[in-house]
Amino acid sequence: MGETVHLSRSLAGEIISRAAQSDQEVCGLLLGCAGHVTQLVACRNVHPTPATHFELDPAALFAALRAARAGGPAVIGHYHSHPSGQATPSATDADAAAADGSIWIIVAGTDITAWKAVRDGAVHGRFDPLALAIAR
Repeated sequence: MGETVHLSRSLAGEIISRAAQSDQEVCGLLLGCAGHVTQLVACRNVHPTPATHFELDPAALFAALRAARAGGPAVIGHYHSHPSGQATPSATDADAAAADGSIWIIVAGTDITAWKAVRDGAVHGRFDPLALAIAR
């Protein structure tokens, strides 16, 4: 794990808390720069089967991308939950992921992990693990 994602304890807690409040997959955007997550944007999961899949609300994604172009923080990835699974990427996640270097944070219960979407990744051919540094 050469690269590290930096996340404050409060942001990690927000992701875990949001996931704990739903039996469906929750999702949102990670905003920041160079592996440092500075903000979260909670998004609606618009997938037709949200109990086992997620799809970010496109309107929220486009709004965040527009804000970034206007000088706001960059969209560096997203988070989602696995309510009845592990905090590791699933084969379904790998099928949906573009090899664009974005950060994927996955939460299951109180476990939280970080991944990078890449070509020929170690997990399902799409993800490489990232170290996750949670600061106070």
